[in-house]
Amino acid sequence: MHQKVVALGGGHGLAATLASLRKITPSITAIVTVADNGGSSGRLRREFPILPPGDLRMALSALCSDDEWGREWATIMQHRFTGEGSLQGHAVGNLLLAALWDRDEDPVAGLDRVASLLRVVGRVLPMASQPLDIEATFLDGGRFTVVRGQAEVAAAKGKLESLRIIPEDPPSRDEALIAIADADWITMGPGSWISSVLPHLLVPSQRRALINSQAKRIVMLNLDAVPEISGNEYAGYTPEEHLGLIRQYAPDLKADYVIADFSVVRDAHSLEDQVRQMGGALVTADLRKAVGSVHHDVEKLTSVFGHIISNSLIG
Repeated sequence: MHQKVVALGGGHGLAATLASLRKITPSITAIVTVADNGGSSGRLRREFPILPPGDLRMALSALCSDDEWGREWATIMQHRFTGEGSLQGHAVGNLLLAALWDRDEDPVAGLDRVASLLRVVGRVLPMASQPLDIEATFLDGGRFTVVRGQAEVAAAKGKLESLRIIPEDPPSRDEALIAIADADWITMGPGSWISSVLPHLLVPSQRRALINSQAKRIVMLNLDAVPEISGNEYAGYTPEEHLGLIRQYAPDLKADYVIADFSVVRDAHSLEDQVRQMGGALVTADLRKAVGSVHHDVEKLTSVFGHIISNSLIG
């Protein structure tokens, strides 16, 4: 019997996880953040009362069938219009989802329809039934700054003091809660920690489902957690602080495994202690596409996921 996996996140980090997991099991459910307010998604969200489609589109493309049909459609879905007109910068997949939702099709029904077209392995679901906003308070240079919007939060500097979603108690999709309850494995990350990973713990009904699920949980740490490598969101903060944020917003959530690239582990004993406090074990490996890259290598991720899952089944 195939292992049932639920993967939480958004953007490129979730796409890498999905591309890896699909090589291990076809029973995958991606639950995707719906707070994007930048780029094509932001423009469509301002024009129509719909979920931001970008992260959902990326998840669909990552799970498309591994044949000529699927690969071609994945390329089409990701294509962005060029030129100077009103379509400039829009991804084809974003427009396709917007069109289905604009004709009053239920968001999940629209996602399932596109998944059928792409012959997607698994299913893609939104984190909430309505679009969300993210608001964060940062401390930088002795001053507190309140930042609202996923794009703005992702670009903000300073130490995170507080994080919330608006509205604070949005309705979850029943399909997502059922998938979490039925899962054998749940993965979180990698990705923009504040704007794509932590928001999954801020939806009350989803947080309760994650805590109550009997699934084993895997947390994937980012590759850009040291300042020498990247100036991206939350760079310079330690893996321990990343895990500390999970414990702050979901103190009862356990992690059976935490996966980290060798290069981000500066104090193995400290990190292992933090992971033990979450109830799990630390797994370190070479996960980068190349030296200095902040992107995970799909084949390396597949190997690590496969090793963890197969050893757990044997044990």
